Amino acid sequence: MAHLLALDNVSYSVPTHPLFADLTLGLEDGMRVGVVGRNGAGKSTLLRLLTGECAPDSGRVTRDSQVTVAHLTQGDATPGMSVRTALHGQADTHEWASSARIRDIHAGLLAGLDLDQPVAALSGGQRRRVAIARQLIEDADVLALDEPTNHLDVESVAWLADHLNARYAQSRGALVVVTHDRWFLDAVCTRMWEVVPGSAARRIPGSVETYDGGYAAYVLARAERARMRAQAEAKRQNLLRKELAWLRRGAPARTSKPKFRIEAATELIRNEPPPRDTVTLKAMASARLGKDVIDLKDVSFSYGEGPILDRVTWGLAPGERVGIVGANGTGKTTILALLAGTLTPTSGRVKRGSTVRVATLTQHTRELDEIPERRVVDAVNDVASHIAIGGKDVSAAQLVEQLGFTHDRAWTPVGELSGGERRRVQLVRLLMAEPNVLLLDEPTNDLDTDVLAAIEDLLDTWPGTLVVVSHDRYLLERLTDHQVALYGDGQVKDLPGGVDQYLAEVRRLSDRREGGSSGPAHPDREAVEATGRAAVSNAQMERERTKALQRIERQLDRLGRRIESAESELAEASADPSRVGDLPELSRALQALHDERDTLEEEWLLTAEQ
Repeated sequence: MAHLLALDNVSYSVPTHPLFADLTLGLEDGMRVGVVGRNGAGKSTLLRLLTGECAPDSGRVTRDSQVTVAHLTQGDATPGMSVRTALHGQADTHEWASSARIRDIHAGLLAGLDLDQPVAALSGGQRRRVAIARQLIEDADVLALDEPTNHLDVESVAWLADHLNARYAQSRGALVVVTHDRWFLDAVCTRMWEVVPGSAARRIPGSVETYDGGYAAYVLARAERARMRAQAEAKRQNLLRKELAWLRRGAPARTSKPKFRIEAATELIRNEPPPRDTVTLKAMASARLGKDVIDLKDVSFSYGEGPILDRVTWGLAPGERVGIVGANGTGKTTILALLAGTLTPTSGRVKRGSTVRVATLTQHTRELDEIPERRVVDAVNDVASHIAIGGKDVSAAQLVEQLGFTHDRAWTPVGELSGGERRRVQLVRLLMAEPNVLLLDEPTNDLDTDVLAAIEDLLDTWPGTLVVVSHDRYLLERLTDHQVALYGDGQVKDLPGGVDQYLAEVRRLSDRREGGSSGPAHPDREAVEATGRAAVSNAQMERERTKALQRIERQLDRLGRRIESAESELAEASADPSRVGDLPELSRALQALHDERDTLEEEWLLTAEQ
């Protein structure tokens, strides 16, 4: 693979502390790298160093003179010009419209957008689409994207993943993307870089750890590294004890380093229970809520033009966890507002149970602007000092710590917090009020992957009805038990096949419109049922592969015991002079067992990947 650019022993400091020291990383043709790490760890700075937008304090950034770089920043916008000029400069339409690649970018990101309107007049989501399209159109050798999925809906995220996968399928160019969207990382990236923060107080610089594979492989490898570190620390402590014994007895301490096997990774998750005890949570939710939660009865709503919702009848059950997907403008936030009671339907009615207490995590954190001087723990204590979650009494300070606030940050004034930290405080304050219906509107904004995992872990034991609107497919599938879709036809439709069914239906509708077919631009019953049957078939295939994985793991267990037995027998024969003649045969038998295990491990990896 051709070398594109590299950081060579690069060091970089911010005013308060060193961010990186002696950092060496490289990009080659075909690399698709996902960058993760805590907020403030230096992910965006790493992109700026790679793209040459900031110079290192020491070390060097090497780049071939012919290599071009495009960089999407979080604040990328060109408000002083039209959409057309922002994308294509002064080029005539025929110059760019003749390119199939550019036409595909327009169709995927800019459909329905007037190219002659000013960028300043666009919504935040539309400006983000223009910024992404602008970088994709450049077709640079190295593409650096900082949070590209922010403000994109589910189908736009899926289109972007497909586009990038097709673009880099021929190993031409490299991609580096900073994002908290874990589904996107798994769909696009083949390598992961984790930016590990140092210590500002102790002036210890951060570092970058590299992993092969997408997000799922990164999580497993990261857990394995943590296990190995813990194992190494236990060994170190054991060595210290042996060293003391040696000093007293004069006998040398000896250790052996075991060979890493894939069983060590599978063992990490073998006995892990499901993330949620659904039966128990629903029983607890029913006790808190009763039988009635919130029901939309023949509800319609409009803002004066066409109806956003058209005679919708839909209800929430105690303990239900539902995700809502749909393109921007189809009514997702409107439904949340109707459920919360902050909007009144144009017609129909919203029926609420007498015990329902609703809390909404909105897309903004304006309520925190009223308490800028309050410290984080105090701001949470203002709501309540303790809360019961999962049958345990949790204090405000414990909940703040659970969501990633260190001791120092927990006592920081709210006005000095970052956007992601403010988001966490907002969620903690909502939970401390002990609602039994929780509405989350794009909860992943400004949050890193570690914090998202902590929030998911916390909500796993929360006994209430949960409604989530998010473009983050990973979060939807992790937190909710089923999803519904809004297609822009004013209806709410169940998705028995999940987000895959939704995306398939969106593609079918798009193909139908492009083909000039007449008829309503919403799914018919037969198409939905057909997609549902396909989803059920996929689920059956997944169950079969899961069983195959379990079968292979059982075989690995048995084989592991046989290998241990063979190793013991070989050791005994080696110590017995009368059995020297048995050693070649025992060695061949042991090698055959190792070969058999290698084959099974490859089969396990292939099945797990499928």
